[in-house]
Amino acid sequence: MRLEKVTAEILDRIKFDDRGLVPAIIQDAETSTVLMMAYMNREALEKSLTTGQTWFYSRSRRQLWHKGETSGHYQHIQEVYYDCDADTLLFRVKQEGVACHEGYYSCFHHRVKETGEVETVDSSTGLATILDQLYDLIQERKDKRPEGSYTSYLFNQGQDKILKKLGEEAAEVIIASKNDKREEVIYEVADLLYHLLVLLAYHDISPDEVREELRERRK
Repeated sequence: MRLEKVTAEILDRIKFDDRGLVPAIIQDAETSTVLMMAYMNREALEKSLTTGQTWFYSRSRRQLWHKGETSGHYQHIQEVYYDCDADTLLFRVKQEGVACHEGYYSCFHHRVKETGEVETVDSSTGLATILDQLYDLIQERKDKRPEGSYTSYLFNQGQDKILKKLGEEAAEVIIASKNDKREEVIYEVADLLYHLLVLLAYHDISPDEVREELRERRK
């Protein structure tokens, strides 16, 4: 989401605090995982709305910063909300890489258990995230074709080879299911998903486009 023009009327609706800041909650648009919370001033909000990527204001450095500028982990804004008091923002984004500087997908990865103990939870292990990461890797293999890579081999062989492997993996899933072997089903479905992603990459179709089709069907 990118606004061609951000008017003063839009910015004036937001209630910045006495320091000129407003908290901004960042949420994954697909999974609704809360990724992080940071502060924006008026300029950071305007830049976020006009560029379509998140910008924040660092209270410690006292300057603007563009999320992903040094790490490459950009946040592409899909939707923007503000709350009923207009003093908190919510950005739903498509996250590249991870949101947390510690390498976790979400900054909120410390969970307090009922026992009082704290455990680390990595939300980047969700299926949708893993499939996105795998697709990105497949696209990289498609572009660079490194030697010794099975993915490179499939693209070098072309569409017929990819389709042949896809058919074989689908058959393997059927056989595993008929054999009622749980572990085999899991293993073969993983192979099938990988080859489906290879086929999507061959056609330059992203998983997001498939998700959108499924979302429309759900309606």
